[in-house]
Amino acid sequence: MVRTHKTPRVAAARRLTTRSGRDDAGRFLAEGAQAVREALRHGQVHEVFVTEAATERHRDLVEQAPAVTFVNQRAAELLSETVTPQGIVAVCDLVTVPLATALAGRPRLVAVLAGIADPGNAGTVLRVADAAGADAVVFAGDAVDVHNGKCVRASTGSLFHLPVARERDVAAALAACSRAGLRVVAAHGHAEHDLRTATGLGEPTAWLFGNEAHGLPADVLALADDVVRVPLFGKAESLNLATAAAVCLYASALRNRP
Repeated sequence: MVRTHKTPRVAAARRLTTRSGRDDAGRFLAEGAQAVREALRHGQVHEVFVTEAATERHRDLVEQAPAVTFVNQRAAELLSETVTPQGIVAVCDLVTVPLATALAGRPRLVAVLAGIADPGNAGTVLRVADAAGADAVVFAGDAVDVHNGKCVRASTGSLFHLPVARERDVAAALAACSRAGLRVVAAHGHAEHDLRTATGLGEPTAWLFGNEAHGLPADVLALADDVVRVPLFGKAESLNLATAAAVCLYASALRNRP
């Protein structure tokens, strides 16, 4: 049976496109073949919604799903937050874990996103942290919801690969990092030292990144053990958040890999 956007199952899933709906249900949507694949491998999937055309393209994913609901194109569009939906969406349990759980087991590299507002940037940093071998990502302060559709897509499945925690109190998040044995290093465009002269990046490190437009406020910078900038050798005024995060995380990762 092919269901339309008016059926109760589709209507309930559609509520997961809002933050309040996700919080109430404890579930979120992972859209697209790559996200669904990683959700099936590493997450907790309850159901997959799929169109007839997407079933033909991704039969392997449909066969792995614990439950499948076939939908028409209109229903797929309403479950999607993209202009051109891929026609396959998984309903998953929220991925966030308690901060103490994310920082357990002697972490060596953690990314802390303080007040990150753009979901695309947040998802890309998640992907970078995963690629760099980070042990966890912490969303701190008034940060975007990691389960936002754009964030999930930008992470390309990485949000299922490593612990993700949420702590609204930035100071508490950084204190927890310190207790876990991590040096807190803030990325700041006007820091005195840059990555060439910074010391201790081979030690267990929690990299702290601030809001895209406003950076890190002075009171948060004061909580860091060190403040470092990415050197700019050309004429570019600055790097965007995700690019700067990639440079910083790999600066530590390369010191910890043979």
